[in-house]
Amino acid sequence: MPFSPTGAPELARILAPIADDMRGVDAVIRERLRSDIALIGTIGEYIIGGGGKRLRPAVLLLIARALGYRGTAHTQLAAVIEFIHTATLLHDDVVDESDLRRGRATSNAMFGNAASVLVGDFLYSRSFQMMVDAGSMRVMRILADATNRIAEGEVLQLMNVHDPSVDEARYLMVVERKTATLFEAAARIGAVLAGADPSTEAACARYGASLGTAFQMIDDVLDYSGNAEDIGKRLGDDLREGKTTLPLIHALRSSTPADRTLVERAIREGGADFAEIAQIVRTSGSLDYARRRAEEESALAFEAVEALTDSEFKQSLLELNRFAMRRDR
Repeated sequence: MPFSPTGAPELARILAPIADDMRGVDAVIRERLRSDIALIGTIGEYIIGGGGKRLRPAVLLLIARALGYRGTAHTQLAAVIEFIHTATLLHDDVVDESDLRRGRATSNAMFGNAASVLVGDFLYSRSFQMMVDAGSMRVMRILADATNRIAEGEVLQLMNVHDPSVDEARYLMVVERKTATLFEAAARIGAVLAGADPSTEAACARYGASLGTAFQMIDDVLDYSGNAEDIGKRLGDDLREGKTTLPLIHALRSSTPADRTLVERAIREGGADFAEIAQIVRTSGSLDYARRRAEEESALAFEAVEALTDSEFKQSLLELNRFAMRRDR
């Protein structure tokens, strides 16, 4: 059966060199979702079966293969990365009171907040069981630190909600922890598995962090310029949740005093006319600014893996970086 992630066929083409590995990851995920508690399996299957790009596991696999790894632990650890990511999504949707993700009802909308939070906890604890099975204290340290930083990012974002004084530095603190950290951990683990030297490992980690940052910035752009059917959620959800993302931060710096007042009120109240705020964001050049910042991060990711030996895996890493910039979902 061909590997067919969300975003196919382009993403499937990019990830073709690791298609067998990605199928192996999916098999591990389904095996390790098993539990005597039926609701865990039901919600787990609902979330995992909802699709997703599997970008974070793909980064781990591509880095490991690009550096010559020929073992078998990579699929287990890539599944760990996906479990941690899925757990954060479950918790995020409860905190944000979201009811739509990837074009489907969220787990909390389907099964309730309590069940979603607890299954998220199950995925975190299952992840740590799998880390122990991997038998690498170094890998455990990387993933434990990453999980802790993701939790810090969640709290930071909560502190920033409905606060129009959030600046770009505070925004980037959240992005670095909530999104970039897990991409970075995936890339670093791929290098560790391959026995890379410290400088190569650091370069791979920089690739992951920059890719993750660019990915999030484009997400924030799409919340104001995307197509709801394509991105699988309602446009303007970030604004309704009171999140001061990069386009809004730039609009606050660049718009007229009257428009700035409207944007500040929208952030504080979260119930503004989205079309009006989106128009301010567009006319102030804020979407272009956010894309330029994402392009800067993307360039850093290219630079980080430039020295890797040429291979189909390296080419996929470069293509994945381009895909993150031009995607529409």
